[in-house]
Amino acid sequence: MKEGFMLIDKMENISNYTSVIPEDVLTFLKNMSKDIVPGRYEFSNDNFINVETYNTKTLADAKFEAHKKYADVQLLLSGQERIYYTKISSLTNDVVYNQDKDIMFYPEPVLGAKYEVLDGTNFMYLEPEDAHAPQVCADITPESVKKVVVKIKVV
Repeated sequence: MKEGFMLIDKMENISNYTSVIPEDVLTFLKNMSKDIVPGRYEFSNDNFINVETYNTKTLADAKFEAHKKYADVQLLLSGQERIYYTKISSLTNDVVYNQDKDIMFYPEPVLGAKYEVLDGTNFMYLEPEDAHAPQVCADITPESVKKVVVKIKVV
């Protein structure tokens, strides 16, 4: 599997990534209100966006996950959370893949991995080669967040 790239940038620069984020999705993101109703929003080429609200979790409850069919763009509309990340090549390769949900979870601990704090001003783009542990509280106390996860079909 090729080594992809993960990127972290400011929301004001998201339009610079037309090579990885489809134009119809970029247009939607640029015009999206923070009051958008949680749910699934469909786009061309099997791309979609999930808008969700939840309480962040502690680091002890975090697990690395990865996908095979979709790249992710993750951004927050309210609150803060940490997303830990590493390449799947550094993790156990004997994990169960759920094809229906396009997800696999890894047993390695998240503690010690690199992370980024999403706070509404930035976003992360993660390719299938990028294992990530999202939804982790940015501080020691879990908080309520509203998040957008863009799923871009790559396979």
